[in-house]
Amino acid sequence: MINQKIDQVFRAFADVTRLRILNLLKRKEELCVCELIEVLHIGQSKVSRHLAYLKKAGLVQDRKEGLWSYYSLTKTKGAFHRRLIACLDECFNEVSILKKDANSLTCCKPAVKK
Repeated sequence: MINQKIDQVFRAFADVTRLRILNLLKRKEELCVCELIEVLHIGQSKVSRHLAYLKKAGLVQDRKEGLWSYYSLTKTKGAFHRRLIACLDECFNEVSILKKDANSLTCCKPAVKK
C-alpha cells in the first residue's frame, strides 16, 4: 500500500461521522443511505459525501438497486484493512455515541413498486 493510500485511510478514521458510519456497517452487513440518514440524523448530501470518502479510501463498497444505494464494508481488501476494522470494532464498544447509533439502527423499507 502506498503512503498516500495509508494517509487516506487514517484520515477516513479521523472524522466522527465516518467512524459512526463504519460502526453501523460493522454491525449490519449492508445499509441503504436512508438508514444511515435516519440513525445519524444528518442530511443525505452529508452522508453521501462521507460515504464517497470512505469508498475512495477503500473501506466501503456500494451497489445500486434501482434508485437505492446500499453500502457495506469492503471485503476484498488486504490484511491491513481487516486489522484496522477489527481494532476499531473493539474501540467502538467503548464509545457512547457509537453504542447509541447501534441501538437506533432500524430497517429501512424500500418504497413499494406500483
